[in-house]
Amino acid sequence: MGDDMNRTLPPETSWEDLPFGKWWARIHTAARWFGFCLTVGVGLALITVLYLKSKPLPPPQIGLTTQIVDARGNLIDHLDRGERRDPVKLKELPRSVIDATLTAEDQHFYEHWGFSPKGILRAALVNLKQGRVSQGASTITQQLARNLYLTHDRNWSRKWKEATLTAQLELHFSKNEILRMYLNKIYYGHGAYGIERAARIYFGKPARDLTLAESAMLAGIPRGPRWYSPLDNPSSANIRQKAILNAMVKNGRITRAEAETAKKEPLVYADPPRPQPARASYFRDYVIQAAVSKYGLEESQVRNGGLKIHTTLDLNMQEKAETALKHYLKNDRELQGALISLNPQNGHIKAMVGGKDYHQSQYNRVFGKRQPGSTFKPILYLAALENGLTPASRFASQPTTFLYRGGKYRPTNYHGRYARRPITMAEALATSDNIYAVHTHLAIGEEEAVRMGRRLGIRSPLKPVPSLALGTSAVSPFEMAKVYATLAGGGLHQPPTAILRIEDSEGNILAESRNTPEQVLTPAESYVMTSMLKGVFAPGGTANRIKQILSRPVAGKTGSTDWDSWLSGFTPDLTTTVWVGYDKGKPLPPGTSRLTHNIWGRFMKEALESRSAKDFRPPDGVVKVKVDPQTGERATDTCPQSSELWFLSGTEPKSSCSVHRPSVPSPVEQPSLWERIKKWWSG
Repeated sequence: MGDDMNRTLPPETSWEDLPFGKWWARIHTAARWFGFCLTVGVGLALITVLYLKSKPLPPPQIGLTTQIVDARGNLIDHLDRGERRDPVKLKELPRSVIDATLTAEDQHFYEHWGFSPKGILRAALVNLKQGRVSQGASTITQQLARNLYLTHDRNWSRKWKEATLTAQLELHFSKNEILRMYLNKIYYGHGAYGIERAARIYFGKPARDLTLAESAMLAGIPRGPRWYSPLDNPSSANIRQKAILNAMVKNGRITRAEAETAKKEPLVYADPPRPQPARASYFRDYVIQAAVSKYGLEESQVRNGGLKIHTTLDLNMQEKAETALKHYLKNDRELQGALISLNPQNGHIKAMVGGKDYHQSQYNRVFGKRQPGSTFKPILYLAALENGLTPASRFASQPTTFLYRGGKYRPTNYHGRYARRPITMAEALATSDNIYAVHTHLAIGEEEAVRMGRRLGIRSPLKPVPSLALGTSAVSPFEMAKVYATLAGGGLHQPPTAILRIEDSEGNILAESRNTPEQVLTPAESYVMTSMLKGVFAPGGTANRIKQILSRPVAGKTGSTDWDSWLSGFTPDLTTTVWVGYDKGKPLPPGTSRLTHNIWGRFMKEALESRSAKDFRPPDGVVKVKVDPQTGERATDTCPQSSELWFLSGTEPKSSCSVHRPSVPSPVEQPSLWERIKKWWSG
């Protein structure tokens, strides 16, 4: 038995011949390959670390001031004026700020090398599922790399750069240095960059004096400065603050009692700093929005990318518009207004006022949707002209009940005033007769006015019902300005433009306006409508008082509802729409329309005072005819009244007035034969 134990394997026998030998051989081979790969991996990692350690970090992106200038190059405003910061040292901050920040953003900050494996795995699964980069792991170091060196695009290229820069930051700086840079760099909303500015803007105190409750509130903001701002969204901010406090208890940074005390602590916020009013504030906000939505720039790039944005605004006109609005609305604190003025020849916005006090309300009422009232009627009557009606077409102006799809509709005229006779379209437009408008609307079909509105640039919903003729579908002053600018431009629709071009800090053009005009009406149709709209400012028209302010050819239309007062009008050079009303939609007091007319008249007078007066020039395809308004036929010398109206060639009245014909003298009665004999005998 001992001999058997000491017996060796035959020379030709290998490990593979033994039981499980093949498996041991494979394990041995795999181990050798693993060792080789591990050695290569460690070597590559070491080389990468040495390379990243030796490679200098790029200069950080510092927030630069973006300028917005008007059409003449005059400065409208600086955006953000860079990123104002008040740097602090880490040792100057209370422990609550550091603990709350780490809990909210990166609980394992001191344990990893810049990357969170769990976060990366979670983000990778989401990104693979969606086929794009939609979610990031975002440790504090990664956020710092992104804010110091990169844009906020979400793509694989930027993620790779972010990873490289994150590793470099970890190699070049200590954890405390990274955390200090982060707390001094991150954005907390409301113009607050860094924890010190955030503490002063939100709580009116230095960061060193922040309480636990205040620290947790501020720590929750960087994840979404708008959504978690306690000033803008207190409910969301409070929920996030409590979640952070609970997480601080869970990871042992504070006790449950401390958390509950902090949750109950009433937070007293500082009054937000009241900046000096910028010029054209509503327009400035619109320009920022247009740069992002129309030209595809990042808002952060627009605000602090050192850009120069050349706009269409005329600061001189803008100041006159703001002055007129404030002057006539000053006696009613709640009464608001809006004004937008366009150059109809190119669509350039020359003035935009979204309210009488930007600091009281940043809501831009130029884009607010309200019932336009009778300012909608030119759209209806343009559709009527295309459907065979003319300025001389007549309908009765009298109390009328209209039957409509089994129902009844009974509109009224303003103050119950009716002509109580047939009137022409031209007269109905000048006097704003509602009965005539509904007659026209139903005669041509309710969809026709909707189609015309779409052609003229209205995108708000328009309901094809009888009351649409009276402007019951809400639209914005911006849309109505487009309509009237198209009329002033001879039927050529020019998209409203605010930005001419955008340049970077080196003067390179990033974006440039290239609008394509569209001929949506013939010049003849536009002129016929314009000629009727001039009657609104003539004696008997609804805006006749404006002639006392503005002594130049103008055309336009007034509009009034119980809640809104409008005037949209134009000269050949300038189109302006004014709206006046209450934000809460309460009824307007008597006389509000006079305020609207005065705002419009004063602005137009002052905006055009350096320009000579121009009249509207008739194009080809129109003819002027003297018409009897009583009959709608060609006037004769015996007609007691007549007015000169412009018609599309071929649609003018052909017959003369059939009521007021020239009188024919009666024949002289001859004496009888007997009378002649008597006269002869006596003579």
